[in-house]
Amino acid sequence: MKTLYTRIVVTFIVIAMVSSILALLLSNSYYLAKLRDKNEEQIWKITNEISTLYEQVHDLEPATYFTHIANMGFQLYVVNDRMEGTFYGTPFKHTQMDPEQIRLVLAGEPYRGVLQERHFLMVTGFFEDSLRNSIGVPIQVKGKPYALFVRPNLEQQIGGVRILMAFLLGLTFLFSIILIIIFSQYIVKPVKKLTEATKRIVGGNFEITMDVSRQDEIGELARDFTYMAQSLKQLDDMRQEFVGNVSHEIQSPLTSIQGFAQSILDKETSEEEKERYLHIILEESKRLSSLSKQLLTLASLDKESHVIKRSVYRLDEQIRQILIVTEWQWTEKEIAIELELPETDISADAQLLHQVWLNFITNSIKFSRPGDTLRIEIQKLETEILIQISDTGIGIPESELPHIFDRFYKADKARNRSRSGSGLGLSIAQKITQLHHGSIDVQSEVDKGTTFTVHLPRL
Repeated sequence: MKTLYTRIVVTFIVIAMVSSILALLLSNSYYLAKLRDKNEEQIWKITNEISTLYEQVHDLEPATYFTHIANMGFQLYVVNDRMEGTFYGTPFKHTQMDPEQIRLVLAGEPYRGVLQERHFLMVTGFFEDSLRNSIGVPIQVKGKPYALFVRPNLEQQIGGVRILMAFLLGLTFLFSIILIIIFSQYIVKPVKKLTEATKRIVGGNFEITMDVSRQDEIGELARDFTYMAQSLKQLDDMRQEFVGNVSHEIQSPLTSIQGFAQSILDKETSEEEKERYLHIILEESKRLSSLSKQLLTLASLDKESHVIKRSVYRLDEQIRQILIVTEWQWTEKEIAIELELPETDISADAQLLHQVWLNFITNSIKFSRPGDTLRIEIQKLETEILIQISDTGIGIPESELPHIFDRFYKADKARNRSRSGSGLGLSIAQKITQLHHGSIDVQSEVDKGTTFTVHLPRL
Protein backbone atom coordinates (compact mmCIF):
# COMPACT_ATOMS: atom_id res chain seq x y z
CA MET A 1 0.00 0.00 0.00
CA LYS A 2 1.36 3.42 -0.94
CA THR A 3 2.00 5.76 1.96
CA LEU A 4 0.62 9.28 2.07
CA TYR A 5 4.18 10.60 1.73
CA THR A 6 4.69 8.62 -1.51
CA ARG A 7 1.34 9.77 -2.84
CA ILE A 8 2.14 13.43 -2.17
CA VAL A 9 5.58 13.20 -3.80
CA VAL A 10 4.22 11.35 -6.84
CA THR A 11 1.33 13.81 -7.09
CA PHE A 12 3.67 16.81 -7.08
CA ILE A 13 5.94 15.21 -9.70
CA VAL A 14 2.96 14.40 -11.91
CA ILE A 15 1.74 17.97 -11.46
CA ALA A 16 5.16 19.27 -12.49
CA MET A 17 5.22 17.02 -15.58
CA VAL A 18 1.66 17.83 -16.60
CA SER A 19 2.38 21.54 -16.09
CA SER A 20 5.44 21.24 -18.35
CA ILE A 21 3.42 19.50 -21.05
CA LEU A 22 0.65 22.08 -20.85
CA ALA A 23 3.20 24.89 -20.96
CA LEU A 24 4.76 23.30 -24.06
CA LEU A 25 1.37 23.00 -25.77
CA LEU A 26 0.48 26.61 -24.96
CA SER A 27 3.90 27.75 -26.16
CA ASN A 28 3.33 25.85 -29.41
CA SER A 29 -0.03 27.55 -29.86
CA TYR A 30 1.52 30.95 -29.17
CA TYR A 31 4.36 30.22 -31.64
CA LEU A 32 1.87 29.30 -34.36
CA ALA A 33 -0.34 32.32 -33.66
CA LYS A 34 2.29 35.03 -33.09
CA LEU A 35 5.87 34.04 -33.79
CA ARG A 36 6.13 31.64 -36.73
CA ASP A 37 5.03 34.04 -39.45
CA LYS A 38 7.07 36.84 -37.92
CA ASN A 39 10.17 34.64 -37.73
CA GLU A 40 9.72 33.43 -41.29
CA GLU A 41 9.25 36.99 -42.53
CA GLN A 42 12.51 38.08 -40.90
CA ILE A 43 14.46 35.20 -42.50
CA TRP A 44 12.79 35.98 -45.83
CA LYS A 45 13.92 39.60 -45.66
CA ILE A 46 17.48 38.62 -44.68
CA THR A 47 17.69 36.11 -47.51
CA ASN A 48 16.51 38.69 -50.05
CA GLU A 49 18.99 41.20 -48.61
CA ILE A 50 21.83 38.69 -49.06
CA SER A 51 20.75 38.13 -52.68
CA THR A 52 20.32 41.84 -53.41
CA LEU A 53 23.61 42.77 -51.75
CA TYR A 54 25.53 40.25 -53.86
CA GLU A 55 24.13 41.70 -57.05
CA GLN A 56 25.54 45.07 -55.94
CA VAL A 57 29.00 43.62 -55.23
CA HIS A 58 29.01 41.06 -58.04
CA ASP A 59 32.72 41.54 -58.63
CA LEU A 60 33.40 39.88 -55.25
CA GLU A 61 34.33 36.23 -55.39
CA PRO A 62 31.13 34.25 -54.58
CA ALA A 63 32.83 31.88 -52.15
CA THR A 64 34.34 34.81 -50.23
CA TYR A 65 31.03 36.66 -50.11
CA PHE A 66 29.01 33.69 -48.93
CA THR A 67 31.68 32.81 -46.38
CA HIS A 68 31.50 36.30 -44.88
CA ILE A 69 27.71 36.08 -44.75
CA ALA A 70 27.90 32.69 -43.04
CA ASN A 71 30.34 34.07 -40.50
CA MET A 72 27.68 36.58 -39.49
CA GLY A 73 25.57 33.73 -38.06
CA PHE A 74 23.89 32.06 -41.00
CA GLN A 75 23.89 28.68 -42.70
CA LEU A 76 23.98 28.85 -46.52
CA TYR A 77 23.61 26.29 -49.26
CA VAL A 78 24.26 27.41 -52.82
CA VAL A 79 23.30 25.15 -55.78
CA ASN A 80 24.15 25.74 -59.45
CA ASP A 81 22.14 24.70 -62.49
CA ARG A 82 23.96 21.35 -62.57
CA MET A 83 22.56 20.57 -59.10
CA GLU A 84 26.00 20.94 -57.57
CA GLY A 85 25.76 22.44 -54.08
CA THR A 86 28.17 24.04 -51.64
CA PHE A 87 27.63 24.66 -47.90
CA TYR A 88 28.91 27.81 -46.24
CA GLY A 89 29.20 28.17 -42.51
CA THR A 90 28.17 25.33 -40.22
CA PRO A 91 26.80 22.50 -42.36
CA PHE A 92 23.14 21.60 -42.02
CA LYS A 93 22.55 18.64 -39.74
CA HIS A 94 19.95 17.28 -42.13
CA THR A 95 20.65 17.88 -45.80
CA GLN A 96 17.80 15.94 -47.38
CA MET A 97 16.03 18.08 -49.98
CA ASP A 98 13.68 17.26 -52.81
CA PRO A 99 15.64 17.88 -56.06
CA GLU A 100 12.46 19.08 -57.71
CA GLN A 101 12.16 21.82 -55.14
CA ILE A 102 15.72 22.95 -55.90
CA ARG A 103 14.91 23.07 -59.61
CA LEU A 104 11.86 25.25 -58.90
CA VAL A 105 14.04 27.74 -57.00
CA LEU A 106 16.56 27.73 -59.92
CA ALA A 107 13.62 28.45 -62.21
CA GLY A 108 12.78 31.54 -60.10
CA GLU A 109 10.17 30.25 -57.64
CA PRO A 110 11.03 31.05 -53.98
CA TYR A 111 11.00 28.30 -51.32
CA ARG A 112 9.57 29.12 -47.88
CA GLY A 113 10.25 25.96 -45.90
CA VAL A 114 9.87 27.57 -42.46
CA LEU A 115 6.10 27.72 -42.96
CA GLN A 116 5.75 24.07 -43.88
CA GLU A 117 4.33 21.92 -41.07
CA ARG A 118 6.43 18.84 -40.44
CA HIS A 119 6.00 18.37 -36.68
CA PHE A 120 3.20 17.90 -34.18
CA LEU A 121 4.79 20.62 -32.08
CA MET A 122 5.65 23.32 -34.57
CA VAL A 123 7.64 25.23 -31.98
CA THR A 124 10.33 22.55 -32.26
CA GLY A 125 10.65 23.45 -35.94
CA PHE A 126 12.18 26.75 -34.90
CA PHE A 127 15.26 24.83 -33.74
CA GLU A 128 15.30 22.24 -36.55
CA ASP A 129 18.75 22.26 -38.18
CA SER A 130 17.52 21.05 -41.55
CA LEU A 131 17.87 22.22 -45.15
CA ARG A 132 14.13 21.82 -45.50
CA ASN A 133 13.69 24.37 -42.69
CA SER A 134 15.18 27.24 -44.72
CA ILE A 135 14.31 30.01 -47.18
CA GLY A 136 15.31 29.50 -50.81
CA VAL A 137 15.59 32.26 -53.45
CA PRO A 138 17.06 32.37 -56.94
CA ILE A 139 20.30 34.35 -57.36
CA GLN A 140 22.53 35.20 -60.35
CA VAL A 141 26.17 34.38 -59.83
CA LYS A 142 28.35 35.61 -62.73
CA GLY A 143 25.37 35.50 -65.02
CA LYS A 144 24.34 31.98 -64.15
CA PRO A 145 21.26 30.91 -62.17
CA TYR A 146 21.86 29.59 -58.66
CA ALA A 147 19.56 28.57 -55.81
CA LEU A 148 20.44 30.13 -52.41
CA PHE A 149 19.07 28.48 -49.25
CA VAL A 150 19.46 30.40 -45.97
CA ARG A 151 18.57 29.86 -42.32
CA PRO A 152 19.93 31.44 -39.11
CA ASN A 153 22.66 29.48 -37.39
CA LEU A 154 20.95 29.27 -33.98
CA GLU A 155 23.90 27.42 -32.53
CA GLN A 156 26.10 30.40 -33.31
CA GLN A 157 23.57 33.14 -32.57
CA ILE A 158 21.89 31.87 -29.39
CA GLY A 159 23.73 28.63 -28.69
CA GLY A 160 24.89 29.80 -25.26
CA VAL A 161 21.42 31.02 -24.37
CA ARG A 162 19.90 27.69 -25.43
CA ILE A 163 22.32 25.75 -23.26
CA LEU A 164 21.76 28.13 -20.35
CA MET A 165 17.97 27.86 -20.65
CA ALA A 166 18.11 24.06 -20.91
CA PHE A 167 20.43 23.95 -17.89
CA LEU A 168 18.17 26.35 -15.99
CA LEU A 169 14.97 24.40 -16.75
CA GLY A 170 16.62 21.08 -15.98
CA LEU A 171 17.96 22.28 -12.63
CA THR A 172 14.60 23.90 -11.81
CA PHE A 173 12.80 20.61 -12.39
CA LEU A 174 15.46 18.62 -10.48
CA PHE A 175 15.46 20.98 -7.48
CA SER A 176 11.66 21.04 -7.53
CA ILE A 177 11.58 17.26 -7.14
CA ILE A 178 14.21 17.34 -4.37
CA LEU A 179 12.37 20.09 -2.46
CA ILE A 180 9.06 18.27 -2.91
CA ILE A 181 10.59 15.12 -1.43
CA ILE A 182 12.00 17.09 1.54
CA PHE A 183 9.09 19.39 2.36
CA SER A 184 6.44 16.72 1.85
CA GLN A 185 7.79 15.19 5.04
CA TYR A 186 6.67 18.30 6.93
CA ILE A 187 3.17 17.86 5.52
CA VAL A 188 3.01 14.17 6.35
CA LYS A 189 4.71 14.39 9.76
CA PRO A 190 1.69 15.82 11.67
CA VAL A 191 -0.58 13.31 9.90
CA LYS A 192 1.69 10.52 11.13
CA LYS A 193 1.42 11.96 14.65
CA LEU A 194 -2.37 11.94 14.33
CA THR A 195 -2.23 8.31 13.22
CA GLU A 196 -0.07 7.38 16.20
CA ALA A 197 -2.39 9.32 18.52
CA THR A 198 -5.38 7.47 17.05
CA LYS A 199 -3.73 4.14 17.78
CA ARG A 200 -3.07 5.24 21.38
CA ILE A 201 -6.70 6.27 21.78
CA VAL A 202 -7.84 2.91 20.40
CA GLY A 203 -5.61 1.32 23.04
CA GLY A 204 -7.35 3.33 25.76
CA ASN A 205 -4.63 5.97 26.27
CA PHE A 206 -6.25 9.40 25.99
CA GLU A 207 -3.19 11.36 27.16
CA ILE A 208 -1.91 12.71 23.84
CA THR A 209 0.13 15.79 22.96
CA MET A 210 -0.38 17.52 19.61
CA ASP A 211 1.09 20.64 18.06
CA VAL A 212 -1.86 23.01 18.34
CA SER A 213 0.17 26.18 17.68
CA ARG A 214 0.00 25.91 13.89
CA GLN A 215 -2.39 28.41 12.31
CA ASP A 216 -3.39 26.28 9.33
CA GLU A 217 -5.70 23.37 8.54
CA ILE A 218 -3.29 20.89 10.14
CA GLY A 219 -3.24 22.98 13.32
CA GLU A 220 -7.02 23.18 13.32
CA LEU A 221 -7.22 19.42 12.85
CA ALA A 222 -4.76 18.92 15.73
CA ARG A 223 -6.85 21.18 17.99
CA ASP A 224 -10.06 19.36 17.09
CA PHE A 225 -8.33 16.01 17.59
CA THR A 226 -7.05 17.08 21.02
CA TYR A 227 -10.55 18.25 21.98
CA MET A 228 -11.96 14.93 20.76
CA ALA A 229 -9.41 13.00 22.86
CA GLN A 230 -10.33 15.05 25.93
CA SER A 231 -14.02 14.44 25.28
CA LEU A 232 -13.43 10.71 24.88
CA LYS A 233 -11.47 10.69 28.13
CA GLN A 234 -14.35 12.40 29.90
CA LEU A 235 -16.80 9.92 28.40
CA ASP A 236 -14.60 7.02 29.46
CA ASP A 237 -14.31 8.44 32.97
CA MET A 238 -18.08 8.92 33.06
CA ARG A 239 -18.61 5.37 31.82
CA GLN A 240 -16.35 3.92 34.49
CA GLU A 241 -17.97 6.08 37.16
CA PHE A 242 -21.42 5.11 35.88
CA VAL A 243 -20.60 1.39 36.02
CA GLY A 244 -19.17 1.84 39.52
CA ASN A 245 -22.24 3.75 40.69
CA VAL A 246 -24.64 1.19 39.21
CA SER A 247 -22.69 -1.63 40.84
CA HIS A 248 -22.78 0.17 44.18
CA GLU A 249 -26.48 0.98 43.95
CA ILE A 250 -27.33 -2.60 43.06
CA GLN A 251 -24.94 -4.20 45.52
CA SER A 252 -26.23 -2.28 48.54
CA PRO A 253 -29.87 -3.50 48.45
CA LEU A 254 -28.78 -6.97 47.35
CA THR A 255 -26.54 -7.23 50.39
CA SER A 256 -29.45 -6.20 52.62
CA ILE A 257 -31.81 -8.66 50.95
CA GLN A 258 -29.32 -11.51 51.25
CA GLY A 259 -28.52 -10.71 54.88
CA PHE A 260 -32.10 -10.50 56.09
CA ALA A 261 -33.16 -13.51 53.99
CA GLN A 262 -30.35 -15.53 55.54
CA SER A 263 -31.44 -14.40 59.01
CA ILE A 264 -34.98 -15.62 58.32
CA LEU A 265 -33.68 -18.98 57.00
CA ASP A 266 -31.58 -19.48 60.13
CA LYS A 267 -34.88 -19.87 62.04
CA GLU A 268 -33.45 -18.09 65.04
CA THR A 269 -35.57 -14.97 64.61
CA SER A 270 -38.89 -14.26 66.18
CA GLU A 271 -42.09 -13.81 64.17
CA GLU A 272 -41.94 -10.08 64.86
CA GLU A 273 -38.36 -9.85 63.54
CA LYS A 274 -39.26 -11.96 60.49
CA GLU A 275 -42.05 -9.56 59.61
CA ARG A 276 -39.73 -6.57 60.00
CA TYR A 277 -37.07 -8.27 57.90
CA LEU A 278 -39.59 -9.08 55.16
CA HIS A 279 -40.70 -5.43 55.07
CA ILE A 280 -37.06 -4.40 54.62
CA ILE A 281 -36.60 -6.99 51.86
CA LEU A 282 -39.73 -5.66 50.15
CA GLU A 283 -38.49 -2.05 50.32
CA GLU A 284 -35.05 -3.00 49.00
CA SER A 285 -36.69 -4.95 46.15
CA LYS A 286 -38.74 -1.87 45.28
CA ARG A 287 -35.53 0.17 45.22
CA LEU A 288 -33.96 -2.32 42.83
CA SER A 289 -37.06 -2.28 40.63
CA SER A 290 -37.11 1.54 40.60
CA LEU A 291 -33.39 1.67 39.79
CA SER A 292 -33.74 -0.74 36.87
CA LYS A 293 -36.68 1.24 35.47
CA GLN A 294 -34.74 4.50 35.71
CA LEU A 295 -31.69 2.95 34.03
CA LEU A 296 -33.90 1.70 31.19
CA THR A 297 -35.46 5.15 30.91
CA LEU A 298 -32.04 6.81 30.69
CA ALA A 299 -30.84 4.28 28.11
CA SER A 300 -33.94 4.99 26.02
CA LEU A 301 -33.58 8.77 26.30
CA ASP A 302 -29.86 8.65 25.41
CA LYS A 303 -30.60 7.07 22.04
CA GLU A 304 -30.38 9.59 19.21
CA SER A 305 -33.32 7.85 17.58
CA HIS A 306 -35.61 8.45 20.58
CA VAL A 307 -38.88 9.85 19.28
CA ILE A 308 -40.86 12.46 21.20
CA LYS A 309 -44.56 11.56 20.96
CA ARG A 310 -46.01 15.05 21.00
CA SER A 311 -49.63 15.89 21.63
CA VAL A 312 -51.45 19.03 22.72
CA TYR A 313 -52.78 18.81 26.27
CA ARG A 314 -53.49 20.90 29.38
CA LEU A 315 -50.26 21.33 31.35
CA ASP A 316 -52.01 22.81 34.38
CA GLU A 317 -54.33 19.79 34.62
CA GLN A 318 -51.35 17.40 34.41
CA ILE A 319 -49.69 19.06 37.40
CA ARG A 320 -52.94 19.02 39.39
CA GLN A 321 -53.28 15.27 38.73
CA ILE A 322 -49.77 14.68 40.11
CA LEU A 323 -50.65 16.65 43.26
CA ILE A 324 -53.70 14.43 43.70
CA VAL A 325 -51.58 11.28 43.32
CA THR A 326 -49.05 12.53 45.89
CA GLU A 327 -51.66 13.97 48.25
CA TRP A 328 -51.01 11.43 51.01
CA GLN A 329 -47.32 12.42 51.05
CA TRP A 330 -47.78 16.17 51.47
CA THR A 331 -50.77 15.91 53.76
CA GLU A 332 -48.83 13.54 56.02
CA LYS A 333 -46.19 16.30 56.46
CA GLU A 334 -48.82 19.01 56.65
CA ILE A 335 -47.17 20.84 53.76
CA ALA A 336 -49.07 23.90 52.51
CA ILE A 337 -49.72 23.93 48.76
CA GLU A 338 -49.83 27.21 46.83
CA LEU A 339 -50.84 27.04 43.17
CA GLU A 340 -50.91 29.56 40.35
CA LEU A 341 -51.81 27.42 37.38
CA PRO A 342 -53.55 29.35 34.60
CA GLU A 343 -55.10 27.33 31.81
CA THR A 344 -52.09 26.34 29.64
CA ASP A 345 -51.97 24.24 26.48
CA ILE A 346 -48.63 22.69 25.52
CA SER A 347 -47.35 20.48 22.70
CA ALA A 348 -45.16 17.84 24.31
CA ASP A 349 -44.79 14.19 25.27
CA ALA A 350 -47.24 13.99 28.17
CA GLN A 351 -45.84 10.73 29.55
CA LEU A 352 -42.26 12.04 29.67
CA LEU A 353 -43.13 15.42 31.19
CA HIS A 354 -45.22 13.60 33.80
CA GLN A 355 -41.94 12.10 35.08
CA VAL A 356 -40.38 15.58 35.27
CA TRP A 357 -43.15 17.11 37.42
CA LEU A 358 -43.47 13.98 39.55
CA ASN A 359 -39.73 14.01 40.25
CA PHE A 360 -39.60 17.69 41.23
CA ILE A 361 -42.74 17.52 43.36
CA THR A 362 -41.76 14.34 45.23
CA ASN A 363 -38.26 15.76 45.81
CA SER A 364 -39.76 18.94 47.27
CA ILE A 365 -41.98 16.91 49.54
CA LYS A 366 -39.13 14.58 50.56
CA PHE A 367 -36.79 17.41 51.54
CA SER A 368 -39.40 19.65 53.16
CA ARG A 369 -40.04 19.79 56.88
CA PRO A 370 -43.48 19.50 58.47
CA GLY A 371 -45.36 22.73 57.98
CA ASP A 372 -43.25 23.93 55.01
CA THR A 373 -44.77 25.33 51.82
CA LEU A 374 -44.75 23.96 48.27
CA ARG A 375 -45.53 26.50 45.55
CA ILE A 376 -46.11 25.68 41.87
CA GLU A 377 -46.54 28.45 39.30
CA ILE A 378 -46.94 28.54 35.50
CA GLN A 379 -45.97 31.71 33.62
CA LYS A 380 -46.85 32.11 29.94
CA LEU A 381 -44.32 34.34 28.22
CA GLU A 382 -44.16 35.37 24.56
CA THR A 383 -41.88 32.56 23.36
CA GLU A 384 -41.77 30.11 26.27
CA ILE A 385 -43.57 28.67 29.24
CA LEU A 386 -41.99 28.83 32.70
CA ILE A 387 -42.88 26.24 35.33
CA GLN A 388 -41.55 27.07 38.81
CA ILE A 389 -41.65 24.48 41.61
CA SER A 390 -40.52 26.03 44.90
CA ASP A 391 -40.35 24.75 48.44
CA THR A 392 -39.27 26.16 51.79
CA GLY A 393 -37.43 22.98 52.72
CA ILE A 394 -33.90 22.22 53.82
CA GLY A 395 -32.30 23.51 50.58
CA ILE A 396 -29.12 22.44 48.76
CA PRO A 397 -25.61 23.71 49.60
CA GLU A 398 -24.18 26.07 46.97
CA SER A 399 -21.21 23.74 46.41
CA GLU A 400 -23.61 20.94 45.45
CA LEU A 401 -25.69 22.86 42.90
CA PRO A 402 -23.36 22.37 39.87
CA HIS A 403 -23.53 18.58 40.32
CA ILE A 404 -27.15 17.81 41.12
CA PHE A 405 -27.94 16.81 37.51
CA ASP A 406 -25.00 14.38 37.36
CA ARG A 407 -26.04 10.76 37.26
CA PHE A 408 -25.99 9.02 40.64
CA TYR A 409 -25.04 12.27 42.37
CA LYS A 410 -26.78 12.68 45.70
CA ALA A 411 -26.82 16.00 47.49
CA ASP A 412 -28.22 14.30 50.59
CA LYS A 413 -25.27 11.95 51.17
CA ALA A 414 -25.24 12.64 54.91
CA ARG A 415 -28.95 11.92 55.33
CA ASN A 416 -30.52 8.58 56.05
CA ARG A 417 -31.14 6.08 53.29
CA SER A 418 -34.90 6.16 53.68
CA ARG A 419 -34.97 9.61 52.11
CA SER A 420 -32.30 8.91 49.50
CA GLY A 421 -33.08 7.98 45.93
CA SER A 422 -30.92 6.49 43.21
CA GLY A 423 -29.48 9.83 42.10
CA LEU A 424 -30.98 9.45 38.61
CA GLY A 425 -34.22 11.40 38.90
CA LEU A 426 -32.83 14.86 38.14
CA SER A 427 -30.68 13.47 35.30
CA ILE A 428 -33.80 11.98 33.72
CA ALA A 429 -35.72 15.24 34.20
CA GLN A 430 -32.95 17.25 32.57
CA LYS A 431 -32.68 14.84 29.62
CA ILE A 432 -36.44 14.93 29.01
CA THR A 433 -36.42 18.74 29.15
CA GLN A 434 -33.54 18.91 26.65
CA LEU A 435 -35.39 16.58 24.29
CA HIS A 436 -38.21 19.13 24.36
CA HIS A 437 -35.67 21.89 23.51
CA GLY A 438 -36.01 23.36 26.98
CA SER A 439 -33.76 23.97 29.98
CA ILE A 440 -33.80 23.87 33.78
CA ASP A 441 -32.54 26.49 36.23
CA VAL A 442 -32.15 25.88 39.95
CA GLN A 443 -31.78 28.27 42.89
CA SER A 444 -31.37 27.10 46.46
CA GLU A 445 -30.30 28.25 49.88
CA VAL A 446 -29.70 26.00 52.85
CA ASP A 447 -32.62 25.99 55.34
CA LYS A 448 -34.60 28.39 53.12
CA GLY A 449 -35.68 26.22 50.24
CA THR A 450 -35.17 25.36 46.58
CA THR A 451 -36.71 26.59 43.32
CA PHE A 452 -36.58 24.65 40.06
CA THR A 453 -37.54 26.61 36.95
CA VAL A 454 -38.30 24.68 33.76
CA HIS A 455 -38.23 26.60 30.44
CA LEU A 456 -40.26 25.03 27.63
CA PRO A 457 -41.02 26.51 24.18
CA ARG A 458 -44.61 27.59 23.54
CA LEU A 459 -46.86 26.16 20.84
